[in-house]
Amino acid sequence: MLIGCIVQARMGSTRLPGKVIMKIENNDTMIDFVIHQLQFSKTLNKIIIATTTLSEDDQIINSLDQKQINFFRGSDQNVLTRFYDCAKFYSLDVIVRITSDCPLIDPQIVDQLIKKFLEGDCDFVSAGFPRTFPQGSADIEVFSFKTLEKVWLEAKKLSDREHVCTYIYNNPEKFKIKKVPNTSDYSNFKWSVDRENDLKFVKEIVKRIPQRPILTNYILNLLKNEPELIDINKNFIFEEGYKKSIKEDEKLGFLNSDKKNNPILK
Repeated sequence: MLIGCIVQARMGSTRLPGKVIMKIENNDTMIDFVIHQLQFSKTLNKIIIATTTLSEDDQIINSLDQKQINFFRGSDQNVLTRFYDCAKFYSLDVIVRITSDCPLIDPQIVDQLIKKFLEGDCDFVSAGFPRTFPQGSADIEVFSFKTLEKVWLEAKKLSDREHVCTYIYNNPEKFKIKKVPNTSDYSNFKWSVDRENDLKFVKEIVKRIPQRPILTNYILNLLKNEPELIDINKNFIFEEGYKKSIKEDEKLGFLNSDKKNNPILK
């Protein structure tokens, strides 16, 4: 069984363009940190960066060439197709989805979710919604290739093609889903990077924690001792990118009458 982590990455972020190759510590960029964190996983067989065919994303590929990291190039708009084509190209049996704006993704939580998936009797595992982990530490989804193919064939909305797994969350009756919530609710913390203040926050965290990998508990303990750090990016918007995609759905005539019951937006 081949377990591969597909990390979606692109230069064209609307909120912080080029963020994936911005420096976090010395010469290490955000995408470097994502890779470094994932390399501490005990269960992943492959790490693959899935970017687009746009020329601007040549910079991402060039940064990977020297590090001998697997990559795949596909659609810039249809991320779901990019994921599907990537998983098929690498013959993955189990896919772990990560986004490149999570430089402090926790490899122990990655392994925890993969273990839950491998226990069987499910199509999909995530930390679940509503969130209980800090945003950026457990933004992880694990699913079979068969599940990915089903989503790829059935999902029609722009938001579902852009965010890969939202079709599963919004159609739970079609899939066997397992959740791995945290024991405490830390959803009011965020160390994924969407804006400049998020990047500043992550840099301050990395500067203060010498251990590698940087685990969620290390960060939470740091914030207990230095709570003033929380102010750097405290006014973030939950699921900002997904909310934007839903508005685009509505412009294209897709009904979003289920928004009140949408588990991602609760």
